[in-house]
Amino acid sequence: MIKINHQIAEPGDLKGITKPEEKKILNLMAKYYSTFEYQTLNQLKFELLFRTNTMKAARELNKSGIKFTTFTYAFCNKTYWDRLMNGGFLLKEGVSPSVGILDILKNGKLYATECSTGIAIVLYLATLYSIGRQQFDALFDRLYLMDWQFDEDLPIYQFYSDEFLPGDVLHFNNPDFDPKQPHWRAENVIYFGDDSYYGHGVGIQSANTIINFLNKKRKPNPKNSAYLMNLITRPHYQTLYR
Repeated sequence: MIKINHQIAEPGDLKGITKPEEKKILNLMAKYYSTFEYQTLNQLKFELLFRTNTMKAARELNKSGIKFTTFTYAFCNKTYWDRLMNGGFLLKEGVSPSVGILDILKNGKLYATECSTGIAIVLYLATLYSIGRQQFDALFDRLYLMDWQFDEDLPIYQFYSDEFLPGDVLHFNNPDFDPKQPHWRAENVIYFGDDSYYGHGVGIQSANTIINFLNKKRKPNPKNSAYLMNLITRPHYQTLYR
């Protein structure tokens, strides 16, 4: 259900939403039991824009050449980033945040990190595409990329639900992961809809392909298969809009 200014809104009544990806998301919102509530139509349009930009950024990162590794062996382009002892990347002083984050797409082979930081990179790119360089550079000075440690100006929240929308961050759990490969205890992904997911380290795949991959990373004599969790991670779109 979609509500704008406390009134139920049907997709056909909403003007100015014409892109197929945005219309697909809109129709899912209207069909789901959950209520997607906005003060204005522009707030809704911003969320649709951000979601489509999230998928765009995921596709671009998938093609960038960035490598998958653990925090121990993470590396980055030293022209723009300092690699910290914990495997995180801190933007160098004087470097424009938009230049630093876009360099990951431009020079992907100079970067390697694990899947949660990969998802963070996608969300920062989506933020840049959605709010523009001037605002992005003002908000994310000395940008820090590390696991799920997001800047306060990119608020993230989690909740349990199976009402997934394209652009959501979802999570595959691998309860019987191999202790020698703890980085495969889970895979964080961007959901595209239609059984398509992007995860750093696995690429763009179906759910079964990701599950089969993770099942090959389990301890001897495993009892439990990997599975897609009913856990959704989302940026707080309305805060970003303001």
